[in-house]
Amino acid sequence: MKIWMENKTSFQLSEKMKQLIQEIIVQALKVEKYPLDVEVSITFVDNNEIQAINKEFRNIDRPTDVLSFPLLEFEDSTTAGENDSFSLEGLEEYINPETGDLMLGDIIISIDKAIEQSKEYNHSLEREIGFLVSHSMFHLMGYDHMEEDEEKIMFEKQEKVLQTVGLSR
Repeated sequence: MKIWMENKTSFQLSEKMKQLIQEIIVQALKVEKYPLDVEVSITFVDNNEIQAINKEFRNIDRPTDVLSFPLLEFEDSTTAGENDSFSLEGLEEYINPETGDLMLGDIIISIDKAIEQSKEYNHSLEREIGFLVSHSMFHLMGYDHMEEDEEKIMFEKQEKVLQTVGLSR
């Protein structure tokens, strides 16, 4: 498994935070029974940068907490995670030929929003970043929350991951 982390802010990510992020990714993959040979890219930015990205890709001109850019294409989020185990069949184009890892996609997190939301929700920054990483991982694996039933499934899985790594509410 390869996790590419880039921090484009002055905020210093501790080694403990980096380990926690990796553990959350591993647990999300376990919940979905994905093979652990994946690549994920996580970039930490400020509100100005995430606002520009949000405007470019979603036509929404305001900062957001997190953006997910999955590489895999799913027919719809109701089929995500339906199987007992994940199959790589038909996903050859998403395999990194140099490493053999499945390339899931990119996660972009606004550290400014994460700090703001951790205060607003009265929990730790670790909990907030953990939530954003878990949330995005399920987006990368085909989940969405546009419909109430989709949201319920996705949020239950996120909470399971967060509880497993010790970040329950």
